[in-house]
Amino acid sequence: QAQLVESGGGLVQAGGSLKLSCKASGFSIDYYTIGWFRQAPGKEREAVSCSASNTYYADFVEGRFTVSRDNAKNTVYLQMNSLKPDDTAVYFCAADSLFACGSQQDEYDYWGQGTKVTVSS
Repeated sequence: QAQLVESGGGLVQAGGSLKLSCKASGFSIDYYTIGWFRQAPGKEREAVSCSASNTYYADFVEGRFTVSRDNAKNTVYLQMNSLKPDDTAVYFCAADSLFACGSQQDEYDYWGQGTKVTVSS
């Protein structure tokens, strides 16, 4: 059974850092796109970053986040630095069998339950 589990969220002050993890089980991420998304209270879920044969970052990331993957651990990471209060959201990872960033959210095959990130001012 395919499963994604996010971890690493928490409460951090503005300017701080967090490293999110997305651990996959039941399938190998080797040729899966792993996307990171977030949903802030009262807002729609939006794409943050993506790791595949290419990588993608949303404009609002502005060089603060780095996505990486460790295929041996079947895990993808999102290192978030210089966090801002606007980054407060639940962060989700998702897997898409099309190995290229650019898919729409409804094209992703598997989703995690999310990890909450709160950035205080």
